[in-house]
Amino acid sequence: MESEVQEKKKVFVLDTNVILHDSDSFQHFAENDVIIPITVLEELDNFKRGNEIINYHARQFVRLLDELCGDSIFNSGISLGPGRGKISIRLEEEMAPEIKASFSPVKKDHRILNIAYVLSLQDRNRKVILVTKDVNLRMKAKAVGLQAEDYTSDHIEDVKALYTGTRTLDVSTDELVDRLYGDDEGLPLSELPLEKALLPNEYVIVRSATKSALAVRDSEREVISRVEKRAVSGILPRNAEQTFALNALLNPDIPLVTISGKAGTGKTLLALAAGLEQRSRYRQIYLARPIVPLSNKDIGYLPGDISSKISPYTQPLFDNLGVIQSHNREGKNAPHFRDLLEDEKLVISALSYIRGRSLVKIFFIVDEAQNLTPHEVKTIVTRAGENTKIVFTGDIFQIDHPYLDIHSNGLSHIIAKMQGEKLYAHINLEKGERSDLADLASNLL
Repeated sequence: MESEVQEKKKVFVLDTNVILHDSDSFQHFAENDVIIPITVLEELDNFKRGNEIINYHARQFVRLLDELCGDSIFNSGISLGPGRGKISIRLEEEMAPEIKASFSPVKKDHRILNIAYVLSLQDRNRKVILVTKDVNLRMKAKAVGLQAEDYTSDHIEDVKALYTGTRTLDVSTDELVDRLYGDDEGLPLSELPLEKALLPNEYVIVRSATKSALAVRDSEREVISRVEKRAVSGILPRNAEQTFALNALLNPDIPLVTISGKAGTGKTLLALAAGLEQRSRYRQIYLARPIVPLSNKDIGYLPGDISSKISPYTQPLFDNLGVIQSHNREGKNAPHFRDLLEDEKLVISALSYIRGRSLVKIFFIVDEAQNLTPHEVKTIVTRAGENTKIVFTGDIFQIDHPYLDIHSNGLSHIIAKMQGEKLYAHINLEKGERSDLADLASNLL
């Protein structure tokens, strides 16, 4: 009986990038066994030092493994708990002829592949699966007949059904629209022809045959209230979604806002304009972007001082600030953003240089959030202190991170998990407003 149960268990061999993505990943394989190749531990040793999230995961995994550690971890393995499988470290194996014939043994990925392949030959009664976020390594595994999968424990399955934060409500008469304009107390939800209940802070376009109004579901009351179009730091919203986004950004009762949309929809511009408009409310405005290193090299490999290193990553933020400055209609006394930078009222930095700071009374904008992992997003949000507002902007379809996609990135994750919470609002911007040419290129090219 025990041998039958053993046969049904699968064996998952974890690649280094899975652990760097989620240090707790080995806990998510139910009753199946987990193998950590010794090559993975060698690679993790190279990531232990540093302030990036991957450095944290490398250190955390080693600590967790040390807590479980015993003599049997290199042999039969150690149980992960009742009803769970075992975890074990597998030492190097001699390269199988099939692997050696096609792949260089010098490359560490090939050594990890070889361990998984040899395991599959040694025990043909159990399914051995290589788990890696490296698409190329998955293809190589499949080429030699080995099953390979992406790590999907934090995946958002149905991205097409991802919460947009807005909807259109068609009404038969002008009465409800007129009441939105005339009643400051709001319109009761019970009077609306809703097929699906509105979530807290969900925005709605209420329209009849001849009139329309913009509204938002009150987070505390069972009503919708009218949303007014207004200029912010000289920036006037050009469509309903931009109006909704500014409303969420300016609402002090919503400390967490996400704004998604393709290039040119105004995500970053609106967030910056709202932050500058409320600069007296916050101690500082932080603008940050994640740095996506190439070939596992951080910005330390770039020439120059720290300003020179991060300049290519932060220049788009300066471009948006220049647009705001040119549109600002507060008059000659309106502060130039360069003055705000000098006074450190406005701080622009790479995200890795923000992490670890105390986020108290901060308007914190994280641009290009689709290049963050779910764990990175969680780390940032859980650091929010008193009177802090966090804004994530990005496009889930434009991902530069080599091991993230539309299903596994942090922006998709937070939208899916936070929808319906009273402290959260999300807006998906659909219409490009940078220029007609930019919008055309975004849609067709």
